[in-house]
Amino acid sequence: MHVAVISDIHGNRHALDAVLADADDRGCDEVWCLGDVVGYGADPNGCCTAVRGFASVCLAGNHDLAAIGAMSAESFSPDAATSAAWTRENLTKEHREWLGSLRPEGVAQSFLLAHGSPLHPVWEYVLTAKQAESSLDAFEEQVALIGHSHIPLSFARDGRRAVVPQRRQDGDEAQIGAQRWLLNPGSVGQPRDEDPRAAWMELHPYDGRVVWHRVRYDVEGAAQAIRDAGLPTSLADRLSVGR
Repeated sequence: MHVAVISDIHGNRHALDAVLADADDRGCDEVWCLGDVVGYGADPNGCCTAVRGFASVCLAGNHDLAAIGAMSAESFSPDAATSAAWTRENLTKEHREWLGSLRPEGVAQSFLLAHGSPLHPVWEYVLTAKQAESSLDAFEEQVALIGHSHIPLSFARDGRRAVVPQRRQDGDEAQIGAQRWLLNPGSVGQPRDEDPRAAWMELHPYDGRVVWHRVRYDVEGAAQAIRDAGLPTSLADRLSVGR
């Protein structure tokens, strides 16, 4: 078994297609999506169609929930709130219903999956060792796969209970071994680590190997689609700088 773990697509079909093609080239036979299929980007319906077609597991992210009116966008930034409203108006009924059927956490094989964190599945950014400590105490499985931060990360707890955080680059590998882990693939559609390439993570559940990948895609095409849709131009501009 060979899994592509993806997260935070955010309506960016250009990036999603590139990641799915790369995952297929590398022999992945399953896709697990950690949520935020929509929001920010200009092709929410296309991304829903692709994820529904390829992913065996999909979670709901906070932008997915806001787009269907299941949570308020009051705490969103102004541009994010504008995007949520636009997405709500442009989603098809079929995709609204599908997003409404998703949950922000779940289990696949022996892995816990959460959009935000095991402690707060909808909305918590796990970026520091202190935050990771609390999350690692909040689940029983050995490994949790998380998204939401848009940054490829890992947090490992060794036998002494020390938590080691690491930002992950293209090609980085980790071996799960006996440690407990939080693993974040980064964002497909809106990376925020100053690398505009789409991010995803390759998981080999049976031998415990993890590899982080980056993929070039048509950033300007995705940005132009945002502009053509009348969405805030800042959402287009940020794609080329990975913020």
